[in-house]
Amino acid sequence: MPEDIGEPKWRHRGYIPHFDGGSIPQSIVFRLADSLPAWRVQALEEELARLPKDKVARERRRQLDAYFDQGAGSCWLSDSRVASLVQNALLKFDGERYHLHAWVIMPNHVHALFTPIQPAVVGQIIHGWKSYTASMANRLPHRSGPFWQVDYFDRAIRNDRHFQAVHAYIEANPTKAGLCSGDQEWSWSSAAHSVALERSLE
Repeated sequence: MPEDIGEPKWRHRGYIPHFDGGSIPQSIVFRLADSLPAWRVQALEEELARLPKDKVARERRRQLDAYFDQGAGSCWLSDSRVASLVQNALLKFDGERYHLHAWVIMPNHVHALFTPIQPAVVGQIIHGWKSYTASMANRLPHRSGPFWQVDYFDRAIRNDRHFQAVHAYIEANPTKAGLCSGDQEWSWSSAAHSVALERSLE
């Protein structure tokens, strides 16, 4: 875990609070615009309202992860052209604006674990990923309109144990969702990328 964490602060956009933690590693999820319909959000929030406040955030993450893994919406990220441009966008400024530790591009959402390199902040990094890839994706035939959901989910990493758990979760996501039989088989992930890099160095 980095010692220089900058100036952590909370900010709000919509109903989701975001934490800019300086050089604290962040786990984020951003998703396609049609991956979570309004009726599902309303139903989830009504259900969460019955829970103790200290359990709401964790249960929201659990249920949303499960819902996204069902593949709701257009699933444009299943198109290898789109998945490739998103993966290239994630990798483009790795080591310059952030250290990218793990990622996976699922059919309708993206997970990434990274540490910002100051002065870059989480919101700026994600805006760069989303604005570029949305513009490029909308150049494809039969593709127009909003691509990404405006907001995103983020979670600051607490310690090394949390880091390792999130890293493992991200790389295992395609296997858990039934998209492949092994983590390294999913082409659009850090697990597969690491294997390809190792082979290229042999």
